[in-house]
Order: sequence, then C-alpha cells, then structure tokens
Amino acid sequence: MNLLTLVISYLKAKPLNTLLNILLLALGIAVITILLLFNHQLREKISDNTKGIDLVVGAKGSPLQLILCNVFHIDFPTGNINLKEAEGLAKHRLVKNAIPLALGDSYQNFRIVGTHPTYADLYQAELATGVWWSADLEVVVGATTAELLQLKVGDTFESAHGLSKEGHAHDENPFVVKGVLKKTNSVIDNLILTNVSSIWKVHEEHDSTDISKNSIAPSLLEKGEGMRQQEEKFLEMSVLVPTHVAGDSTKEITSLLIKYRNPIAAIQLPRYINSLTSMQAASPAFEAARLFSILGVGVEALTGFAYVLILISALSIFIALYNSLKERQYDLAIMRSMGASRTKLFVATQLEGVMLTVLGSLLGLALGHLVLFVFTSLIAESQKTGMSAFVFYKEELYLFAGSLVLGILCSLIPSFQAYRTDIHKVLAGS
Repeated sequence: MNLLTLVISYLKAKPLNTLLNILLLALGIAVITILLLFNHQLREKISDNTKGIDLVVGAKGSPLQLILCNVFHIDFPTGNINLKEAEGLAKHRLVKNAIPLALGDSYQNFRIVGTHPTYADLYQAELATGVWWSADLEVVVGATTAELLQLKVGDTFESAHGLSKEGHAHDENPFVVKGVLKKTNSVIDNLILTNVSSIWKVHEEHDSTDISKNSIAPSLLEKGEGMRQQEEKFLEMSVLVPTHVAGDSTKEITSLLIKYRNPIAAIQLPRYINSLTSMQAASPAFEAARLFSILGVGVEALTGFAYVLILISALSIFIALYNSLKERQYDLAIMRSMGASRTKLFVATQLEGVMLTVLGSLLGLALGHLVLFVFTSLIAESQKTGMSAFVFYKEELYLFAGSLVLGILCSLIPSFQAYRTDIHKVLAGS
C-alpha cells in the first residue's frame, strides 16, 4: 500500500470530519474568490467606461450622481443644462472635444441616450448590422440591449419617461432601429443611441414646432423657401447639435463629456465651471476613487469574514490531524516495525493535511466562479454589468498556493509527533 492510498483511506475513515474541514475552507476561499472577481472586473469596467472622458459637466448637485448617471448610466440626472451655455463651454480654449448627452427616456429599463455618433468612438464601438441614424427617431442599439430585448434592424418601439417600465409612454413618437452595435463589454452595450433632437421631439407637445423643422430659426419657417435658404447661410449651426441653430437658450441637454486639450485644463477648467457658470464639473477618475472608498468598507468586512472562515478551517484541520494521530499511534508503530521510516510517517501526515487543503481550495475556487455564473445568468440586471464568471486572475493562483502552505503548517505539529513515535513504548503499552 503506497502513501497516497493510505492517506485516502484515513480520510474516508471519518467522512463527516473530512467533509466539514473541506467545506469550511471552501467557503472561505469561495468568498474571497467572489470578491476578487467582483473587485477586479469592477475596476476594469470603470477604467474602460471612463477612458477618453476627462470631465463630466451637468447641472449642479451631487458630483457622484453626475458620474453614475452620465458615464455608467445607473442613476438619475441631476437636472439639465442650457444648450447655449453648453455650446459656449464646448468652444472653450481648454476643451479639445465635447460630446452632448440628452437623457430622460428608456425602453424596457434600457436607457435611450441622445448624443452624437462620436460617443461610440469612446468605446471603440462599431456597427454589427445596419447604419447610423440619419433622421429623428432613428436609433442604434447596443449589443446587450439588442440581445435581451430581441431588437433587430427595422423594429419599432415606444419609449417611456424615466428608467422604469411604468413611466409615461410616448406612443405618438415611435423609434425605429437602424443599426445594432458589436459587443464591446462596456456600458454602451446597454444603451439605445439616437440624436439629441429626437429626445427633444418626444417631449414636445403635439402643437409645438417639429424638431426637424426647428433645425433652423422658427422665424425663417414663416418665410418663403427661397428666402429661408438664403438667410440660412448666415446662421451658425450648433457645435453640439449640428441639426440645430447655435445660441438657442430654449433648449436643454443633460450633460457634456469633455476631453481636455492640455494638462493645464485639469486645473483650470473644473474651477472655472464650478465657480463662474451655473453648471457643475465632476471628474470620473476622482469620483470613481471615492466610490471605491465607499464600497471598500463592505469589501474589507466580507474579506475579513472570509479569512476568519479560513482560520477556523485551519484550526479544524489541525485538531482533526492531532486527534487522529492519537488514535493511529498503534498503526504508526506497526508501520515502523514493518520497515517504514520516520520520514515516511512524517510525509504521510503532511500529505493528509495538504490533501484536505487542496480539495477545499479547489472546491472554493470552483464555488466562487459558480456563484458568479448563477448570479449573472439568473438576474437580468447583472447581465448589464458585463461581469463574467469565466475570467481567471493570477491572485487565484496565489490563493491556492497560500492554502497549500496553510495545510503544511497545520500538519507540522502532528507530523513531528508521528516522526517521533516510539514503537517500543507504543507496542509495549498495547
């Protein structure tokens, strides 16, 4: 009988104790694995979703809410900002690029975003099918949105006010799907994109001027077509909404996503906006760090709980080996009398502890990934996060190696006792 077979026989002899030790360690490892997967992927998602956005400008209120709403699209807007004032900021010497966002409506809890096609460039999003919108009430749908809502090119739908299905439906202005984006594993996968004027249109009263016509000054609509075209040459079009005239103080958007022109802008521009305008500026990098500090308290508490489970498991393995060694003294003495060396007894006890920790660690790692897989498969909201259970990090290898070291340490004292077994004393006492 070799050592491995012997150790397996010892573990089978007390199945309940063996199972308890394995489960205690597996639970601790599973909790740490879940936190590890969640923490790493959350940081990656935040980094990917804020790439190319140096500053978010919106209505005054909570800076964190401004970021959560306009970058991650998981909160409500702080309000609207005036289009004329936003245009002035977009032309500022420290602004390299400004992308407008107009929010307010959704479809089946998926947010509809009025913006410019350059918004998709932030996430390297490309069309899988169809084309970009060319008129009002045409949309391009993110990959996850299209998959979960079964939307395809040519489909139509009515938006609802707010972010819930119970919001007021805009039945009079249905949207038509013109394109579907490729999967990017970013927030754009969960959005429905259209132009800004479409958002304005669905919120206008029936008797108001049509937005497509309002892309020029209302006074020109009352004039003849020839005169209108002649005067239109002298109108400046909006830098944010190209189909609309510049300087319209009656229109509003939700926010601006700004890219700095140079490093000096990071110092001067937020201060200028917050102190000299009616708008608010918030840094995605700063607010993301603040968000992690808030979440960190809960993560640290759960991590501490997991380590307590692992320590309890280690203590349980040590006690089990220590007690079993007392029961096996006669067996060990017989093995010694039949030619087994002290080293062999030492290795056998070590191997038992290592096997317990290996089984517990493997089960814990598998359980952690399984829990995340079930969570992302059964809960619809979690599918929007882009979390994956089939991602592995090097820290998991460190966790597994650490558990092996723990098994060796737990087995040291029982192993030394096995090594020092006095066969004459044991056999004489029996």
